Amino acid sequence: MSKIGKFFKALKLIAGQPSLLNHVINDDAVWQKYVAKKYSFGNGLPVVELRDLFGEFKAEVPVLAFLDGGSLPTDIALLMNLAEGIDNCRYFEIGTWRGESVVNVARKAKHCTTFNLSDEEMRSMGMSEAYIGLTAFFSKEIKNITHIRGNSLKYDFSSFNTKYDLIFIDGDHHYEMVKNDTKKVFGHLVHDDTVVVWHDYATNPETTRFEVFAGILDGLSPDLHQYLYHAGNTLTAIYTRKKYPTHKLQNPTIPKHFFNVKLDWKDQ
Repeated sequence: MSKIGKFFKALKLIAGQPSLLNHVINDDAVWQKYVAKKYSFGNGLPVVELRDLFGEFKAEVPVLAFLDGGSLPTDIALLMNLAEGIDNCRYFEIGTWRGESVVNVARKAKHCTTFNLSDEEMRSMGMSEAYIGLTAFFSKEIKNITHIRGNSLKYDFSSFNTKYDLIFIDGDHHYEMVKNDTKKVFGHLVHDDTVVVWHDYATNPETTRFEVFAGILDGLSPDLHQYLYHAGNTLTAIYTRKKYPTHKLQNPTIPKHFFNVKLDWKDQ
């Protein structure tokens, strides 16, 4: 059995006996070795700064709850700036959750489609009714957002019969699901100029999450790896055919810039 096969077997054992987790505390190191050996990306992706992506980087993020499972302000701002730079942008995302990302992008895009597990599937996975009830909390009443429910592992993405300009992959972040979602997106939903963004490629803006990274690389044709970047000061990886100046990820990072953030409380 291969090392990666043994790793997946270990995950199944841990599910039945959580105390075994103490014996595999270095699991991300396993994924890092896998990525380094197979693709020579052991140091993660080259970093492109937000200023270099857009020339000038400014953003106002109108809806952000700062709660568990959400995105950084810079993650949402990245998506909004990308959508604003695309005429009549058609946006697609996997992973609605509270609807924070899509409700913000909808202010810049012509139309948005967001895809999430159905209530029934979430119940079968043991999720609470309180959690399920928060799906699309911010986005469900927005006119230019279409909500579709299903399991991306089983769903036929060819049925969308659409090519999207901007795609955000933010579903299940385990290797197999990231690989599945990446393959399906690139197999059915992209055109030559589509920009694809993966959330939680990094655990923080200075640290690569190698399990997610492995799923991205294995889900893509190797000839497309050259178009991958880590968007600086975000948790995201980005695919774009445009070329940008880059630098290696450093941890710890010496700050060469900072952001001016204004917070404005809004009652729901």
